Amino acid sequence: MSRKSLRPPGAIREQDFLATCIRCGKCSQACPYRAIRIAGLFTGLENMGTPLIRPREIPCYLCMKCPPVCPSGALKRDLINKQNVRMGTARIKKKECLAWQNTLCRSCYQNCPIFDEAIVMDAELRPVINEKKCVGCGICENVCPVEPAAVVLDPGSKP
Repeated sequence: MSRKSLRPPGAIREQDFLATCIRCGKCSQACPYRAIRIAGLFTGLENMGTPLIRPREIPCYLCMKCPPVCPSGALKRDLINKQNVRMGTARIKKKECLAWQNTLCRSCYQNCPIFDEAIVMDAELRPVINEKKCVGCGICENVCPVEPAAVVLDPGSKP
């Protein structure tokens, strides 16, 4: 993969995740949105068989059904509040973002599940990410009308 994998909600630190995940696929089976995919060979041998999310295809809708089914502890089972999730942090590429190029667009702002907290609009109606509130679900990347997306997830960045 060209960037680090976005893991399901409740995933422990990446190095520990790779060592702890038993690659059973239960989190993927529990996901009603089919957002959690099982990594294949093209993601690298260390990732193979582990769960990941490709937000541009299907983001995590924070239903929180995956953490309780994880038998290994790779996903924290006690995580139930979507606002406590830390999958990564969204980043806005201002040169590609329509709103930052003076075209009215509120797609990421209006669709963010942590509404008016993780993404806020500045005085000129441009989206700004609040890194302390962003849970890294990828919905903003998924709904971005620009191709490639002007809002991208950084899975390695967890405040």
